[in-house]
Amino acid sequence: MDAPPTPAPGPCNIAAALPRLARAHPGRVAMRYPGTDGAYRDALTYGQLDARSDAIAAGLGKRGIGRGTRTVVMVRPTPEFFLAMFALFKAGAVPVLVDPGISKRALAQCLDEARPEAFIGVPLAMLAKALLGWARGARVRITTGRRAWFADATLATVEREGAGAGAQLHDTQPDDVAAILFTSGSTGVPKGVMYRHRHFVAQVAMLREAFGIGAGGVDLPTFPPFALFDPALGLTSIIPDMDPTRPAAADPRKLLRAIERFGATQLFGSPALMRVLADHGAPLPGVRLATSAGAPVPPAVVARMLELLPDDARFWTPYGATECLPVAAIEGRELLSLRARTEAGAGTCVGRPVPPNEVRIIRIEDDAILEWSDHLLAAPGEVGEITVAGPSATDAYFNRDMQTRLAKIREGARIVHRMGDLGYFDAEGRLWFCGRKSQRVVVDAATTLCTEQVEPVFNALPGIARCALVGVGPRGAQRPVLVYEVEAGAVGRERGDMPARLRAIAARDPRTALVAAFMRYPKPLPVDIRHNAKIGREALAAWAARQPLEDRA
Repeated sequence: MDAPPTPAPGPCNIAAALPRLARAHPGRVAMRYPGTDGAYRDALTYGQLDARSDAIAAGLGKRGIGRGTRTVVMVRPTPEFFLAMFALFKAGAVPVLVDPGISKRALAQCLDEARPEAFIGVPLAMLAKALLGWARGARVRITTGRRAWFADATLATVEREGAGAGAQLHDTQPDDVAAILFTSGSTGVPKGVMYRHRHFVAQVAMLREAFGIGAGGVDLPTFPPFALFDPALGLTSIIPDMDPTRPAAADPRKLLRAIERFGATQLFGSPALMRVLADHGAPLPGVRLATSAGAPVPPAVVARMLELLPDDARFWTPYGATECLPVAAIEGRELLSLRARTEAGAGTCVGRPVPPNEVRIIRIEDDAILEWSDHLLAAPGEVGEITVAGPSATDAYFNRDMQTRLAKIREGARIVHRMGDLGYFDAEGRLWFCGRKSQRVVVDAATTLCTEQVEPVFNALPGIARCALVGVGPRGAQRPVLVYEVEAGAVGRERGDMPARLRAIAARDPRTALVAAFMRYPKPLPVDIRHNAKIGREALAAWAARQPLEDRA
């Protein structure tokens, strides 16, 4: 691999690496992508990606999309998505990204909150915008389709209008808003996270240093927004032939063919995607770096992936959120060495903070905290809320002042982000994740159960696919209930005996012994749209509250 690209003076912008790479390696492939039939016939070089995004940026400028213009982008992970995104970054515009798989009502709310002034979308998105009234304030409408139906122009027309205009990288400043990225909404209505250009630039530097990423590698990023980092890291992206909103349904054979054909050296995927590869069981001889994020990765999946990867490969599970990434990281082998502690109720170890983050644990508090004080800190080893201050920690949600107050603490000139997660540090300085604060089960004033300290104890039981701890009743007097999903291959006896076996496990520990009921969910447990990994415990709690209180087989 090449040495990492040296940061150069100039605009603070994630797209600033493109013209440098285009000058140094104009013919190097920046991106390969599948056609509608799944075949990889075409590619974009760094020279082409830079020149074409320049042309689109210039064409957008002629139509009034420029610095500060909030622009919804509803485009599938095709070349048009990356060309449009880099054009917007170069122009200093503000792309707005919303998960396409969320409900239409939530999507409409997100678009209303973002107050977009422009809209770039695939033909279906343009039709939905027209019929459903999405983003009514968007005065400029661009479609990726061949004809400008329900739009002012096609992206191809915009590119032609800007051809020959030359370099378009604007002098964006560190504090300029670079993008609005909506959270997955797995624990509530999605919120628009305001990314400033300095946040993206810091993320690139932190990812490079934390995982030893060198330029010249080949990446298979199965979560499209992560592919935006690849040009800044000097990597070639192989866009996978899959639906990015359904990683659990990805075809492992297609992924493997792409990895083998193009010599992928690194891979990013959600835990659900990694499970697909682990279950398929084919070796990954060329992959030297694999990372998985979005939710805790089951130990069995980590173990299987390490068997499939070369002996010298690293399997990292970074911890973070849309609001702050990366926060901490742990390599798979160390994670497996702590597996027994996780299955005994310690939580999931997410590793050590990624420099230069400062991660601290504060006492659990649901209300806003306006100013930082060391009096907020939890006692050593005590479970509390995880907070982080660092260069990639964002400082506000767009148009959501109350949510910003609940999630941010001012500490002098910097902002401390409250992760909304519970955890603690062990004696070795490792951070342990215990679950979402909003999903904790408060039995009484002295007793709180954390999902990630209870569920792994039961997940280790043969026949259990996964389970979820939920609280039924008002917080402070909640009844702990374990909702579980049985593996598809579980035999009838395993299904019938499951409640008794779960109760026997529960009796071994004072915390798990508090679980009052075990209920088998008739379908796969609901999970988030983005990663297919975060369990929808709020929905399960509502379901459990409607069930008879006796145990269910």
